Amino acid sequence: MGDLLSLFVNSVFIGNILLAYFLGICSFIAVSKTIETATGLGLAVIFVLTVTSPVNWLIYHGLLAPGALAWAGFPEMDLSFLKFITFIAVIAAIVQAVEMVIDRYSPLLYASLGVFLPLIAVNCAILGTSLFMVERNHTFVESVVFGAGSGTGWMLAIVSMAAIRKKVRYADVPAGLDGFGFIMIIAGLMAMTFMMFSGITL
Repeated sequence: MGDLLSLFVNSVFIGNILLAYFLGICSFIAVSKTIETATGLGLAVIFVLTVTSPVNWLIYHGLLAPGALAWAGFPEMDLSFLKFITFIAVIAAIVQAVEMVIDRYSPLLYASLGVFLPLIAVNCAILGTSLFMVERNHTFVESVVFGAGSGTGWMLAIVSMAAIRKKVRYADVPAGLDGFGFIMIIAGLMAMTFMMFSGITL
């Protein structure tokens, strides 16, 4: 249990998928204009990561990994080269389901997210989490915790950015830094702040 808690805290703060690895930065910048929209997208990302990581774990270890098809009489078969396209297909299917649910139960959020909701399917943070899960040899339970933690860390980062952007909206920013430049400076400072968590051990 302690190892799972440590993995969750690590994926939220120390190894934040966005601020430590800079995955998913495009939607992070584009959707963090309001706290409500950032929160909605963050919750969608948590759900997608929590579901796709264990599903991709099952597919990888049941079908794609070297020797995974021993149960079917093909012990030498190695389909791991298909993990990219397989993971993306699973992510796209689950994102489509999330999009349909949000459209059905929260049309306002669906409209505010706009094109960025289907873009979760190609969000590198989503694919990166599944690839990290394989690279780090997580178990099934660890993949669930890692997916939930990565999603929580991503949501924490985007909601924090939205709150900061709301506060500095009327700040007197130098002309050369106004707009995208200033946002990137804020993102860099946030990444440096999260680096302070690297000394935490559980």
